[in-house]
Amino acid sequence: MRKFLASFLTLLLVLSLVAPTTLANQTSVQSTAQAQSTVELEVSQSLLSLTEVRTVDVKVDFGKQVSLDDLQWKFGDKSFEEWKKWNADAKAFSGESFIKVIKEPHFTSGTVIEATLEFGLPFDTDNLAPRSIRVLYPDLMGDYELTLSATEALTASTTVTLNVYDEFLKYDEIKPAIDKVFTDAEAKNDRYLEYKSLGKSVQGRDIPFVVLAKDKAAVDKYLNETLPTALDNPAKLLEKLEKGTIGDYQVPIWLNNIHPDEVEGVDFQVELLKKFAIEDVVTFKTTDENGTESTVTLNVNDALDHVIFLFNFVSNPDGRVANTRANANGFDLNRDNAYQTQSEIIAINEELAKWTPLSFLDGHGYVNGFLIEPATPPHNPNFEYDLLIDSMMDQAHAMGRAGVANSNLDSYFIPLTDWGNGWDDMTPAYSAIFAMLHGSLGHTIEVPTLSQDSLRALVHSGLGATKYVIENKDLLFKNQLTLFKRGVDGEDNRAVDQYYVNQAGEQIGRIRGDMENFFPEYYVIPVDENQKNVLEAKNMVKYLIRNGIKVEETLQAVNIDGKIYPKGTYVVPMKQAKRGLANAMLYKGDNVSDWDAMYDPIVVNFSALRGFDIAEVRVEDAFTRKTIPIKNVNHVILVENNLDTSVPKQVLKNSNNDVVKIVNNLLAKGKKVEYIIEDNYGFSKGDFVVMTKDLQPYRFKYVLDSIPATKTPKTVKLEQPKVAVIGSSQSTFSVKELGFKIVNIEEADVIIDDSGAFKAEELEGKTYVGIGGRALAAVKKAELLSGFDYKTTKLSHEGLLKANVTDHLVTSGYESEELLYTASGSWITSVPSGAQVLAKISNEDDFYVAGWWPGHESAKGQTLAFTTSVNDTTFSLFANDLVFRGHTQHSYRLLANSIFAAATKQPHKIK
Repeated sequence: MRKFLASFLTLLLVLSLVAPTTLANQTSVQSTAQAQSTVELEVSQSLLSLTEVRTVDVKVDFGKQVSLDDLQWKFGDKSFEEWKKWNADAKAFSGESFIKVIKEPHFTSGTVIEATLEFGLPFDTDNLAPRSIRVLYPDLMGDYELTLSATEALTASTTVTLNVYDEFLKYDEIKPAIDKVFTDAEAKNDRYLEYKSLGKSVQGRDIPFVVLAKDKAAVDKYLNETLPTALDNPAKLLEKLEKGTIGDYQVPIWLNNIHPDEVEGVDFQVELLKKFAIEDVVTFKTTDENGTESTVTLNVNDALDHVIFLFNFVSNPDGRVANTRANANGFDLNRDNAYQTQSEIIAINEELAKWTPLSFLDGHGYVNGFLIEPATPPHNPNFEYDLLIDSMMDQAHAMGRAGVANSNLDSYFIPLTDWGNGWDDMTPAYSAIFAMLHGSLGHTIEVPTLSQDSLRALVHSGLGATKYVIENKDLLFKNQLTLFKRGVDGEDNRAVDQYYVNQAGEQIGRIRGDMENFFPEYYVIPVDENQKNVLEAKNMVKYLIRNGIKVEETLQAVNIDGKIYPKGTYVVPMKQAKRGLANAMLYKGDNVSDWDAMYDPIVVNFSALRGFDIAEVRVEDAFTRKTIPIKNVNHVILVENNLDTSVPKQVLKNSNNDVVKIVNNLLAKGKKVEYIIEDNYGFSKGDFVVMTKDLQPYRFKYVLDSIPATKTPKTVKLEQPKVAVIGSSQSTFSVKELGFKIVNIEEADVIIDDSGAFKAEELEGKTYVGIGGRALAAVKKAELLSGFDYKTTKLSHEGLLKANVTDHLVTSGYESEELLYTASGSWITSVPSGAQVLAKISNEDDFYVAGWWPGHESAKGQTLAFTTSVNDTTFSLFANDLVFRGHTQHSYRLLANSIFAAATKQPHKIK
């Protein structure tokens, strides 16, 4: 057939050269006979929905009488009958058709034909929230040709769109929608609109952000006058509020979405932007506490006299494109706000610190019901909870009443009053909870279904929240200023204590121990030769500054109770407005193991989990007039001898993650790297020997400990490791961050696993690094290690533990006593004969530092990690977590050391 067609086309080409006019006439006749003659198909609506049944009236005039019995419908390239509903049991589109002709085609006048179609619900539900559906519905979205054919040559068609709901926007449609709002607003009013990208996603997409205000002067006044005064001298503004002399001022309302597959959280913001940027008045319904309905009319210009709107439409652009909760690195960004390991969250939270909004609304879904925070206890003790909770409750009711009144949802609920536990605000990982540490009224709002109706509820929740802020602005700002004033004054007000309770409901207050004040006067972060990790110490200072925390640097050596802090020491004064945020990141944490349920891990403790030294100072004014404020930090430092270039080799101390990255980079470039396998000549096993000339390009890019190699320690040549990763995205991310080459299992020397998803035969001849309770369970089930056993209370239990670390190649760079973290509630009860124990949980009574781990008492004195070899396979098993959400970076080198030891082909029995 193909040969015949090619020959025919060749003949046509020849004929066209000989008789072009005749051929043109013939071709025209042929096209008329074969091509369809298309006329316009009129439809009553061209926007169809996956979550609402739509009835479409159709009209067409073919210009002549046609046989109604011969008419044929198509949607896209398929007949109506082929568009089947999803059958969940069969996991296929095999149900009845969701497109029906409910009024058959009929002539109405002359040659005009009319009909009525019904476009039903492809998934037989108006709720697309179930994950089994969420992965499917994007394939149905798009533009389709709706076609009615009278004959093969006579058709009528038009383009219709099938969307999730009317307002749903794909990622690529968000910026054009914003641009249109800007254009329409410019034509209608002079309100101030500013667009910018907050940064780039992992895959390089913009994070769109819009500021909407009365005018630019309002923005400038807030950022340059109101907020700086509120943070530095809140008493001044409080006095003006009291006297009524504060004048005109605006406060920010931040609207947010962080889970892009909870789609209404993106689209409700665009709808609110349209209303507040373009319209003169916004009208909606609400109810009072008795359910009596009323109509609210907001004059937008009047509203903008009081508020500035900040729209963070989508924190995770890559997730919006892929229709996933996680970003392209596989991280749930709503667990990263405190840790800030992901580029999107770093950029967004820097902007959040810049604005310090009064109200923060984070649009989510989908729980069983219409949920609006405040959350259940236990509450994070770093909140000034008494200054937040009443307003948050009132605002939640304002949102819920408006959301229900303008949708088909019949109720809302507030976890704090309707649940006993399990939806807590103890962790600052979530966006809205993290905002509360800035003094914001932070609300996570969960709509119950993925549907048109939930969008309406969320839009009107935003309107209800706005109305509440406008009507109560002075009171809300007064509370926020009082919160800041407590920080500036160093006041630990006991009014908060009533809100901090145990599982039994008994008041425990802030846990102060023997201290009068829950907060220290200062946190001190040394960066001299006694700091065990200068890299992470400096990273912490950068983190604090980026998040709006004031940091100072000593101008001279300071002696406090016999402890000398040299010039250049970083100091975090805790008498500052946002001391709660600083403390939440730096304090040791709390033990909430008495609670029956917790929503998420709570330990943050940067010092322990990132592995740097920090000190609390409780001497008042200890650093007064001995420091200067800093706005940035010099990241790079060479600790030893500033890289002595007169010596051909250097020893790189295995002291931080930058060293691991340098070593992997050198290996990738084919440079020689030696691995010290015995302690001698003052050098430690696990350190690296490299050529000085090879190290020089890194001296201003990385933080490294470098010692001239004036003597020759015992080493082996290090080969570039080949690493396979099975399990979580956080494992892959961490291994990549350290610079290791990731390959498939067949090629690998080392397998990293935190899921237990291996096949026993895959491990033969390799090093297996198993992390956490799931890996322990898999090794035990596979009976790979005789004499090995473990115990798990619950895989969601977590704890920061005092640990005793053994001197071993795998533990190189660690001290004999460390704080290690686990997030899978497990410990090792028995190790194989001949195995080398790497770490044990302390046998001290206070071994458990912080976290939620009912039953942790049984872990006291038990083994955390060991390594052993069986035949030609090495097993290094860790009950503690080495890569948890990219935050446990202090444990990264336990992972790296296990990999490097394998790459040397050295036995793990080295002591």
